[in-house]
Amino acid sequence: MSLLDLITGSTGNQVAEQAENKFGISKNQIIALLVVAAPLVISYLKKKSENADEADKLNAALDKDHDGSILNNPAQALDRRQEGDSILSHIFGGEKANVENQLSQNTGISMDKIGPILAMLAPVIMGYIGQQKQANNVTSGGGLGDLLGGILGNSSQEAQASSNPLSDILGSVLGGATQSSDGGLGDILGSVLGGGGGNQQQSQQGGLGGLLGGLFGK
Repeated sequence: MSLLDLITGSTGNQVAEQAENKFGISKNQIIALLVVAAPLVISYLKKKSENADEADKLNAALDKDHDGSILNNPAQALDRRQEGDSILSHIFGGEKANVENQLSQNTGISMDKIGPILAMLAPVIMGYIGQQKQANNVTSGGGLGDLLGGILGNSSQEAQASSNPLSDILGSVLGGATQSSDGGLGDILGSVLGGGGGNQQQSQQGGLGGLLGGLFGK
């Protein structure tokens, strides 16, 4: 399963439907958030995995709690929000509030709902990483950086080749993610949410926000 398959397939759609029913946010907005949040989480984890201790912790967490089974039973996402919030706090640290604010601005989801919805999505994204870890036979923290980089790179290529409208947004986000590989976590956030690559007007309603608004706006 590719990242595009995760987002546009049955797993992404089922999680989006749950969030729509729970929070009254349109399914399309939830999918748009997943398009942005998944590469952002993977990019942050890739950066963190450059530290051997962090990589070992991530490897242990994936082995213990994220074997990919949630992808076959997305209904778990609603019940795992508390766990998801803890995941996000660990991944983003002191930048969590800024990440939520930026995602809120780009997707139009209000600040009081963006956190709980992200908390639903986090175990799904981690489950996807765990599934890929098993599929690629990565058994230690030392191989996680390459695995996560491969997910981003392969997904970028697939997005460019796909005719799915969401692939344009995913390709833009992934372009920012790959360009920020040498920067810090703040650089990753700016690059991903700026859209990277060939999409200008990255402030205010342009950039990624413009892409999302153009696709999902009424």
